[in-house]
Amino acid sequence: MTRMQVLSPDQDGIERGAELLRRGRLVAFPTETVYGLGGDANDDLAVAEIFAAKGRPRFNPLIVHVPDLDAARAIADFPDQALRLAETFWPGPLTLVVPLRPSAGIAPLVSAGLDTIALRVPDLPLARNLLIRAGIPVAAPSANPSGRVSPTRAEHVAEGLSDRIDAVLDGGPCSVGVESTIVGVSDKPTLLRPGGLPAEAIEACLGQEPSHHAGGDTPNAPGQLASHYAPNAAMRLNVTAPEAGEVLLGFGRVDAPINLSPTGDLTEAAAQLFHHLRTLDAEGATRIAVSPIPETGLGLAINDRLRRAAAPR
Repeated sequence: MTRMQVLSPDQDGIERGAELLRRGRLVAFPTETVYGLGGDANDDLAVAEIFAAKGRPRFNPLIVHVPDLDAARAIADFPDQALRLAETFWPGPLTLVVPLRPSAGIAPLVSAGLDTIALRVPDLPLARNLLIRAGIPVAAPSANPSGRVSPTRAEHVAEGLSDRIDAVLDGGPCSVGVESTIVGVSDKPTLLRPGGLPAEAIEACLGQEPSHHAGGDTPNAPGQLASHYAPNAAMRLNVTAPEAGEVLLGFGRVDAPINLSPTGDLTEAAAQLFHHLRTLDAEGATRIAVSPIPETGLGLAINDRLRRAAAPR
């Protein structure tokens, strides 16, 4: 594969990225959540190349990105609750797992053989413009080696995948900074992964609290592996007193060399999480202690990522 191109966030860059996607090549692109590694979701070989580039287990399904709800409904059936969520929160950091239409032409690897598919309409105009110009559904997990810290800047993509993909569309830092919330709505609404849309917003929209995924050995949505989003360093969570040799990743009014949000703002903390973990890696930290973070709003997604990052691996 040729050396990765860095595409500018203008019409020429969008057109070049779209052309590469239509040709079955791999293009990383920004969304409001994290950078995704895009490939033609209808192309078996392109999808296989995504798994190969990431070193991703093939039983782990992918999210398909489309520019609007009409494009999503051409791929999947939308039960009433799914439609309500899509109309309320799309474009935005919400992925819906819904019944796949057998006639949609999606490569089987995308859904890992399941009869459902994960769909999202990203909120970043640059991402939607790329999808519109490409004219194809784009499968796009996070643009990083599998299990490692997710990328929120183009340089993060280059650090992990520069010799494995064709291009990255540089849209600057991601504003949300954690992956999308995933809700399954084939039967009753189920929170499969907390993320950039708070669970409280989903409950308010549906008038009921979604059930929570009970777990299992085989994922039925992306982002469910026990060890994921991991830096090189060992991690200890909910720490108020770091031990000798630990570097504190702070939150709120604590004395820490790196702080997710000195004011205790969960939106700021989510946006900074993966970037700060990468910074600690780059500085050679071997043990990271993390301040307690509330389990409310975006804190649910932040703590989910931290627990997976700290899991044995």
